Parts: sequence; structure tokens; C-alpha cells
Amino acid sequence: MSSVHHRIILYYQTLSTLLPILNTPDCCGVTHIHLSAFHFGKNPDNTPYIHLNNYPPENEKFNSVWKELEEAQQKGIKIVMMLGGAGGAFDVLFSNYEVYSIILLQTLRQYSCIEGIDLDIEEGVQLTDVQKLIRTIRTEMGPDFLITLAPVQSSLESDTPGMGGFVYKDLLNSPEGKEIAYFNGQFYGSFTEESYDNCIKNGYKPEQVVMGMIYSENMSNALYNIVACNQMYPKFGGVFCWEYIYAPPQAPDHPEQWAKLMQGIFYPPHKKVSWAQWFVNLLHYINPYYWISK
Repeated sequence: MSSVHHRIILYYQTLSTLLPILNTPDCCGVTHIHLSAFHFGKNPDNTPYIHLNNYPPENEKFNSVWKELEEAQQKGIKIVMMLGGAGGAFDVLFSNYEVYSIILLQTLRQYSCIEGIDLDIEEGVQLTDVQKLIRTIRTEMGPDFLITLAPVQSSLESDTPGMGGFVYKDLLNSPEGKEIAYFNGQFYGSFTEESYDNCIKNGYKPEQVVMGMIYSENMSNALYNIVACNQMYPKFGGVFCWEYIYAPPQAPDHPEQWAKLMQGIFYPPHKKVSWAQWFVNLLHYINPYYWISK
């Protein structure tokens, strides 16, 4: 289990430059970047492939991406491969596991900056297949390699099957569940203190659950609920935003501002101000007129 709490995670699929993060002191507090999204398929000649979005990861169009990710790793940010998502991956993987698992492992080893994998399962699979994949990754990539999953928040609030067709609590309580560093909860439908609290009451530890928001979330509401969860749970697992380039409140010109706000919540300035006043300051910070005045 990862010992890092208060994670600040950016999903990175629209592969614009990361320099706004990298050129900021402490990288705005960003702890993880989830490189999105990898999936499998077959070339016209029927040979199997792994792609990052629509191209092989070694395609020259990604040269600057890998260079910046390596720099991010050197600055202490964990780089995580996101496998799956809306584009799928797991149907193909499990249909020919011996072939595609080898391709996956080769890719993980080829790019040394990758220190983890995020299994975003949005298609029906067998729990036993997911467990097999976790065992393979742990055995082949070693004890320090991060393994995470990305269920929708309702699958953590209650023990109903998620988009993958299995119950996450069953996975958590299995031997393979001990290998999961954290769950990137997609709280897109209900980014609230109540939903997060329901997940914890359902048996998940606060440090296991990252509260994920989509870029279109109302930022004032998001800040209120993140502050509330952080106060309620000292080991609050952190936050993520899908996705980096659209992160509010000042995307796309300043996508790093979202991470700065999260850093301010988890590591506020040392000067003594009340939580109420500090939150008012945050709301002022995201007011669009603030940016116009700057």
C-alpha cells in the first residue's frame, strides 16, 4: 500500500506541454501524472500492438512527451500508465492474454519513467482475469511498482458491480487487493463530501480513495467539498482532475493553477488565518475577475 496521502494527480491525455507544471516551484505539489490512455489491437497485417491513444508509444510524435515525463520523474512525480478507459483495452488483453501481457510488460520496461499502472476498466471482465493481471504485474515489475484502479464513485459507495461487471470490494478483500496502492474514484456524477464519506463508511480507508473530478465541475463547489473531506479525514487520499489541459480555473492557458489550488488546501501557508478566511481567499482566487485584474 502506498504511504502517500494527499495525492495531487493529473490525468494526461491531450499531450500538451507539461512545462507549466515543471517550471513551477515544487511542480505545484503534483505527486502523480497518469499518462492516458493505452490500449491494444491488431495492425492490418494482423500483428498485435499497444498504442498510446492512436499511435505506438515509440512514435516520434511522443518524443517531447517522454522527455518531459522523464523530467517530471526526476523532480519526484510518479508517472503511471493508464490502461483502458473509454477506449477499452481489457477485452483484447484477456482474449489473448499470453500475447498482450508480454507486450504490456515490454512497454512498461521500455519506458523507465513509468512507475505504475492504472487499470481503468470500463468494459465487462471477469474478476479472476483482473486478479491474474495484478499478479502478473506484481511478479514481473516488483514490489514498488504502483497498481491502481479507477472505479466510478458509486462502485465504492456500495458493493454493486462497476462498469467492469465485478464488485470492487470482492477484489479489495482478495489477496490481490493488498497490491492496490489506491483507487482513483471517478466522482464525476457526485463530487461531494457525502459521497466520499459513503465510500469510507463502506469499508475503504481514506488513504485508499482519491476523489476524482472532471474538468467541468463547478470549481467553487469542488473546493468546498475537497476542504471538507480533508478536514474530516486526516489521511484523505487526495484528488485528481480529468484532465490536465482542461483543469479549472484557468485552462488551457494555465492548467497548473488547479494543482496550485490543491497544494494550497493540503499544505496551506504558514501564516495564521482561519479556515473560513482561507477558503474565502480561495474562492476569490478562482473568480474570473481576479484573472482579468492580473
